[in-house]
Amino acid sequence: QVQLVESGGGSVQAGGSLRLSCAASGFSFSMYNMGWFRQAPGKERERVATIGASGIADYGNSVKGRFTISRDNAKNTIYLQMNSLKPEDTALYSCAAGYITSAQMIYWGKGTLVTVSS
Repeated sequence: QVQLVESGGGSVQAGGSLRLSCAASGFSFSMYNMGWFRQAPGKERERVATIGASGIADYGNSVKGRFTISRDNAKNTIYLQMNSLKPEDTALYSCAAGYITSAQMIYWGKGTLVTVSS
């Protein structure tokens, strides 16, 4: 059974930091591209960052220079270090997985809520 379980969300003031984690199970983690996505109320889902099975990372324009995605294949876990948080970063953050040869994410977690106050 595939599971993606996010943790680390919470409330923080603008300028603060949070570190999200996503623990994966039920599939060959090292063979999957992984990513973080977010959705704010009333807005479309947005890609935050992705990291390939090779370890190459890519970021959405709104978080470049502030967020860092990483993966630990030994722990089947990805992380999202979020620094210099802004109120507009408030959203439900979900992790996702897609097979190495596909651009599409097929497994999704339920998400963890991040709230940034001004």
